Amino acid sequence: MAKSSMRETPFSFVYEAESLIPVKVGEPTLRYSQANEEENNEVMFVNLELFDERRDMAHIRMAAQKQRIESYYNQRANLRYFKVEDLVLRSVSQITRELNTGKLGPTWEGPYRVSTVIVKGSYELKNQDGEKLPSN
Repeated sequence: MAKSSMRETPFSFVYEAESLIPVKVGEPTLRYSQANEEENNEVMFVNLELFDERRDMAHIRMAAQKQRIESYYNQRANLRYFKVEDLVLRSVSQITRELNTGKLGPTWEGPYRVSTVIVKGSYELKNQDGEKLPSN
């Protein structure tokens, strides 16, 4: 089955040729009876010469499909960057979870105040008393 991103079958990339599966072994078909061995060899040599080009084109199509998927995601992603003194909630991880809360325990803790912005998306937090929280 041809892959949608490459428009080629995996078999053709492994063996550098397309596969043909006969309907019944031993029963000649019209295609088989009209085939000429010399023409078949010429076509196979042409396919071998064009194989690198087919592989490069499949690679280009795969890269283009990945770019389309990335741009589709980026159009819908709503990124939010916080500023100093913003109030935020922090996700509760297994390390910061209180003992015996179980699966019905809170999933967020806080509120915390952003004390410094290290890099976009990375912040130092402090609690309401002004104590800095250790970074994870």
